Amino acid sequence: MANQIEKLNTIEPTNIEKVNTLTDAQIEKINTLEFAGLPTYMTATGGTITTDGDYKVHTFNSSGTFTPTAAEPSNMVVEYLIIAGGGGGGGFTQAGAGGAGGYRTASGMSVTATGLTVTVGGGGSGATTSGSVGSQGSNSVFNSITSTGGGGGASHAASSTTGGSGGSGGGSGPYTGGTGGSASPAGQGNAGGGTAGYSAPYRGGGGGGAGSAGTNGGSSSGAGGSGSASSITGSSVTRGGGGGGGGNPSYPAFSNGGSGGGGSGSNSGNGTAGTANTGGGGGGGGGSSSPPSTGGTGGSGVVIIRYQFQ
Repeated sequence: MANQIEKLNTIEPTNIEKVNTLTDAQIEKINTLEFAGLPTYMTATGGTITTDGDYKVHTFNSSGTFTPTAAEPSNMVVEYLIIAGGGGGGGFTQAGAGGAGGYRTASGMSVTATGLTVTVGGGGSGATTSGSVGSQGSNSVFNSITSTGGGGGASHAASSTTGGSGGSGGGSGPYTGGTGGSASPAGQGNAGGGTAGYSAPYRGGGGGGAGSAGTNGGSSSGAGGSGSASSITGSSVTRGGGGGGGGNPSYPAFSNGGSGGGGSGSNSGNGTAGTANTGGGGGGGGGSSSPPSTGGTGGSGVVIIRYQFQ
């Protein structure tokens, strides 16, 4: 039918007279032509596509392009989950852990029928030397929304007792006591854990998570903050856990990463990496300073987009 309408639109002025001579029967046939409008629901390409009932879910574990087709304006809306890369853990020994990548989710985002860039942030690298801080994770971006990379964990030294700021903050080092990194900008995560001072069992502060702050180190646990659960894919998955602080080889305990991909700290070597595509923070390195340990790498982020297709 659309092709028939297109043919009518191409009639030249010199042929208008011919149109005026159409019989009633011919006019009746023209009146039965259907004008094709926009489809009710949109479809799209990009990422790994799954179906959940009447909804399509596009998961981007790496950067790409989300391209929706035109549909009725009221249905050109999506729900999203955007998680940045987690921060790297501190190193050397007894180090603070990396914070989780910024965690942002909402529904009702309007989109247009064009290619929309999706950026998935990588995790920050872990620190090794005394006085250094793990690298901040990279941002994840979709449309107008940016999630900020997680803050790095502080290594064991007086010059780096404060964890790095980010989506969630990194944990502090324990040498002279310190504060965890802040969640900055606010609303994407939680602060990293601090330390009260250099006291047994000498653990670094835990990295902040999407669901809760990292716990304090020093004589406390130094565990990573918990992640946050989302059912955007159709099932509940927890992501965005903070890393666990590193410990001392003289003490058997070490700090666990937060639920949702946070890497565990170590009391005898390198910190554990955060889980890929969760934005989990890297665990703090532990053990003796010779050889120095390396903090765990932060987990890469993820972007997930959901919309109704029927």
